[in-house]
Parts: sequence; structure tokens; C-alpha cells
Amino acid sequence: MTTSVFYDKFDRHAHGEGLKGHATHYCAGCGHGLAHKYLAEAIDELGIQDRTVAVSPVGCAVFLYYYFDVGNTQAPHGRAPAVAIGHKVANPDSIVISYQGDGDLASIGLAEIVHAAQLGLPITVVFINNAIYGMTGGQMAPTTLTGMKTTTSPHGRDQFEGLPMKVSEMVSTLAGTVYVERCALFDAQQRNRAKKAIKKGLQLQVDNRGFSLIEILAECPTHLRMDPPTAEKWVKETMLPVFPLGVQKDVDAEVRPPIPTPTFDADRLLEVVQGTTEAMPKHCEAFPTHIDPADIALKLAGAGGDGAQTAAMLLTRAAINEGFDATHIPSYGPESRGGTSYADVHVAADEVLSPASPSPHILVAFNAPSLAKFGPTVIEGGVIVYDSSVITEAPGFDGVRMFGIPFLEIATALGKPVVKNVVALGALQAASNLFPTETILTAIRQALADKCAMIPLNEQAFLQGIEAVRSAAK
Repeated sequence: MTTSVFYDKFDRHAHGEGLKGHATHYCAGCGHGLAHKYLAEAIDELGIQDRTVAVSPVGCAVFLYYYFDVGNTQAPHGRAPAVAIGHKVANPDSIVISYQGDGDLASIGLAEIVHAAQLGLPITVVFINNAIYGMTGGQMAPTTLTGMKTTTSPHGRDQFEGLPMKVSEMVSTLAGTVYVERCALFDAQQRNRAKKAIKKGLQLQVDNRGFSLIEILAECPTHLRMDPPTAEKWVKETMLPVFPLGVQKDVDAEVRPPIPTPTFDADRLLEVVQGTTEAMPKHCEAFPTHIDPADIALKLAGAGGDGAQTAAMLLTRAAINEGFDATHIPSYGPESRGGTSYADVHVAADEVLSPASPSPHILVAFNAPSLAKFGPTVIEGGVIVYDSSVITEAPGFDGVRMFGIPFLEIATALGKPVVKNVVALGALQAASNLFPTETILTAIRQALADKCAMIPLNEQAFLQGIEAVRSAAK
């Protein structure tokens, strides 16, 4: 069948020139080619090409975008169902197909497929099961058969390595699924059934009835080390006893209520992000090049509850108010109290190229583990401000200016220990001269706009942090 769903030539193959511009890159006898054919034909027959978005992750499945003239998104390994949900919710009229292999879907992506199926949004998943990690060298997959030799089970998979995972049976038990079927490709009858199953899965999405998964037992002659006819025989004789064909679930589901169309209203967006279109007063005369010519990295670290993340967000907001690009990336440790969690902040004159701060110019440490962990990473000429209320013996770091300021003690004297992070901001400001004082005070006032009674206390905490550094320097 000729279909417009396939590109006339494959530009990614030798720039679309010569024979390679019209030839598949899949190995001879690979099941992906047939699955692609049936999927393309179903899209064509249902007249949904202009509405279709195909999502594929890594592995051989990813190359679907070589061939299909539809919307395409490549997802990180295993995350195709999550990306598919995003597409469906953002554009409810789209027909979204998640096309995945067994190593991807049943291993690193198991949580994503389970929760997507339970959610039950109208999405179609085409699941290629060839019992092996195909693209990455033939490692054992969750669907690898017992006794089957792979690069990571050279003596054959045994029970210590688990039994083959039956995805269709598992997914069919979830409340959100309406149709689950396992098909194969080893003869004409099974291929015809696979084509019908794929089309049915898409039709259920067109009708807005729910989530469907079509599992296809496919040949991988390369890693089976067989020629294509022998690989077909192996699937029939060896895979079928473990993965029986047939419909696992077929519910006469009612048409679902329409997915609410998302709003992209600018006023609503500003409300959600607590933004404003008003021009903010600027207090910086220029970018603080005395710290770095173009991009300043900061790290704020402490135990859960120390307020490092809030302080980081205030710094980020302050930088944005001044017209600089700024990012804040939180990282939470496993402990709700104790240990260390941290926030990376970047402030750039033009654009932040990487939000991580592995080598910060400025470190604010609220506890000893944070100082011990991140102190050695501060660049030469950098600044460390730490809470001397709890860090009684601070190590020195060559080429780094250190300021021990009793954040907690100052905050407690003000009657609110929780404002120690604002004391820390004041100390950071005085020690580094990152921004003018009014820049950070403005960000504090913005953040507390709905808690105006707290503004005077926080302003006082900030100013006392500044004064503590100045007094220590005398």
C-alpha cells in the first residue's frame, strides 16, 4: 500500500540521496518495519495524519521519526507515556501514539506505562516485544525468556534474574485501560491480526474512549543470531508459550468527557506564576562583573527546614527584577531533617547556559555537613558565608574568603528563628556585594505581598545580616 504517512525519501539517510534515501535502516527480518507499515496504513485509513503525534524513546523504536510524516517527539528513555500525556493534555484533539520497545517500556519506563494506563487518557501504545535490548547490544530485557542467553545473562536467564514480565496481562488489570491485545508477525494470519489491532487501538482514541496497548511479538534476527525465517519460527515456538496471543481486555467503554482545552491566556499565566507586567525598579547600574564577567554561580545548602530553597528563590527573583537571566534548581536530600539539601542559582548577564553550580562563586552553608561537602568546590577568589551558630569549627579553604555569621542566633533574637535564611541573604549581600541592598529587599517585599505584616521583620533580619558581616570585618 502506498501511503502519504511515510516520507517519500528519508532525508536522515545519507541526506536523502541515492538508494539509502529510500531504504529502511532496520536489520533484515526486524519486526519494526512491519509494525511501522501497519501503523502508517491505519493512520492513513482513519484520516488522522494531520492530527497524529508519535512519541518514541531511545532504542530501535526511536527511528520511527525517520519514516513517519506526522508530528514527532523523542522522549528520554522510558518516558514516552509521560510525554504522550503532555501532548494529549496540551492538545486534546491530537491522536497520540507512544511507540516503545520492551527494554524501554517494561524496564526503565515501567512506572510511566503503569501510571499512564491507570490514568486512562485516550492514548495508543504500540509495544514491540522482541525479548531483548536490541539497539544497545543484546542485553537481557524484562521480557527475556527463561534460559535465554544474552550479553548480560551469558549462561541463560534463571530464576535469580526473575521471570519474563507479562506486560499485557499486567496492564489489562488497570482500571484506565479499555483495550489490550497481544499480536505477532510470524505469518500472514498474525500480521493481519496485528494490523487490525493497531487500527482498533487508534480508532478507540479517535472515538475518545480510552487507553489502549497493542503488544507485538517481533523478531530480532540480529541478536537471536538467526536468519529471518528461523527467527519467525523461534517467536512462534518459543515466545508464544510464555506470551500467549489474544485479547487481554476489550471493554465497551463509553465516550469520555472531553479533556479540558488548556488556556494560554497571558493574564492567567501571570496569576499562576505570580508574575506581573509592571516594570520593576532597577537598582543595579551594571552586571556584578567583580564576581564574574558574565555568569555567577551560587549554592545555598543546609538541612531540610533551613530555608535554603526559599533564599535561593528570592535571589533568583531579585536577579530577574534587575533584567538578568537567572535560574534556581533545587536538590533535596533523603532526610527531612539533618543531612544536606541544596539549591543551585545562576545569574547571567545574557543567558544561563547550565543551571547547575558544581563550582560556585558563592556558597551559603547552614550546617556543617553542607560546608564540608561544598566548601572545597568553591572557586578560588570565591566567598563562603556560614552559620556560626551551628558550625563551631569551620575548616579553611585556600583562596576563599570566609564569613562566619550566627544566622540562627540573630534570627532567634528577633523572635523568629525561621528568618535565619533572610539573615543569611543579608550576610551574602555584604560579603559579596552581589546586588544593591534595595534589590533583595524588593524581592522580599514581593514574596511577602500577601503577608505584609511579615515584611518589617524580614527587612530587619536582612539588614542585621549585613551589619553582622560589616562588624566582623572591622
